[in-house]
Order: sequence, then C-alpha cells, then structure tokens
Amino acid sequence: MKVAIMIVMALALTVVVGCGSPKGGGISAQEGFRLSTPFFTTDIKQGDRQTVTVSLHRDKYFKEDVKLELKASEGISVRPTDVLVKASDSPDVQFQIIAPKDAALGDYRVRVVGTPETGQPTSTEIKVKVVAP
Repeated sequence: MKVAIMIVMALALTVVVGCGSPKGGGISAQEGFRLSTPFFTTDIKQGDRQTVTVSLHRDKYFKEDVKLELKASEGISVRPTDVLVKASDSPDVQFQIIAPKDAALGDYRVRVVGTPETGQPTSTEIKVKVVAP
C-alpha cells in the first residue's frame, strides 16, 4: 500500500512540476525570445532624429521569424514602423525616432511588440524625452 501511495505521489508531483523536457507540451524556457531596448531614456532634440537598436534574443531552440512593430506616442514618430526579423537575420534592428520641430517638450514612449510565427507576442517600451535644441 505504501508503494502505491508513493507512486501516486510521484506521478502527481511530475504533473504539477513538469518533466523539464524541452520537447514537452507548450513552450519551455528554452524555446522563446525576448526583446531588449535602450535601458536609459533616449533624449531627442526638437527637429532631430535618433537611431536606436532593438535586439531580439532567441533562446536555444527558438528558430522562428519574428515581426517587430513599433508605435510611438502622439507627437513623435518612428521609422520603419514594422520589420520582419527572419530566423537567419542579425538579431539587432535599427529604428529612427523622429521629433518634429514643433514637438512638445517632455516624455514620450515607443511601444515595441515582437510577434513570432506561432506563440504569444512579447512587448517592451523605449522611453523618449524631447528636449530643446
């Protein structure tokens, strides 16, 4: 009887914790990606543009194309607004953030969304501050 209880407990623990196999159901910690953007606020003078790099860090088994979409707060713009990063491409993509001459001084955000071919998207933000020229 004790052996049967131990077997049931071991099976229950395996179901709750998982087996740790990267080939199991769902996406394991080794099969995704993450985005990195500048850590500090990017300062841009009114009427100027700044180049920023968004990096796509792939986990060991993640070999999918990822579409990056950028959307700037009202008052500034970003170019290009979307890029397809193929699995074989460089993980670093450069974008330009543009502050028009009449942009209000202050803080803005650029939202970056990465959407893989399959699975869930992930997102991050770039902090932007428009300053006087």
